[in-house]
Amino acid sequence: MGVIETEIKFRVADTADLEANLSSIGFHLITPRSFETNTLYDTPDRTLRMKRELLRIRQYNGAWLLTHKRIPDSGIGEDSHKHRIETETELSDGSALADVFASIGFVPVFRYEKWRTEWSDDTGHCVIDETPLGVFAELEGASDWIDRVAHQLGVAPEDRMTLSYGRLFEMWREQTGSTAQDLTFAALGQRIP
Repeated sequence: MGVIETEIKFRVADTADLEANLSSIGFHLITPRSFETNTLYDTPDRTLRMKRELLRIRQYNGAWLLTHKRIPDSGIGEDSHKHRIETETELSDGSALADVFASIGFVPVFRYEKWRTEWSDDTGHCVIDETPLGVFAELEGASDWIDRVAHQLGVAPEDRMTLSYGRLFEMWREQTGSTAQDLTFAALGQRIP
């Protein structure tokens, strides 16, 4: 059984400034800047996407993680925060699981990558993600904690987002006319910073 993940995203104009602000309000660094790759899997006809579910293999900071996310069946609905039931477990070999997925009909449907830095105040988390689309931060914790920390960081309500990186990428493709299929530095013609 998964846990309910509650979060928001916001764009970051100045990473050093955000990190200084996090430190000043009691956050400490958990994971230094580390490269992360993510691959989403689905059936060829996108059965999981139609059900608003996600199946992901992530490689990050020397570890492999398998994650399944879905919309809660009842209770918390979408509001000014994104809510998902998240079930996650560490793997010893993500490549082997990818082979298993292929044998049962799940194929890679979307890849995205970023540099991630993790901070915590021992109540919730703030991650800073350097993506090919720019720098974003996520606050993850209880809704009231998110609202309090966002206010302390000066993040206005209108600057908060509940969109996934996949949806942000789709919107960027619509705006730019790009034919890129994945949100990777190479696919967007960028060097990995």
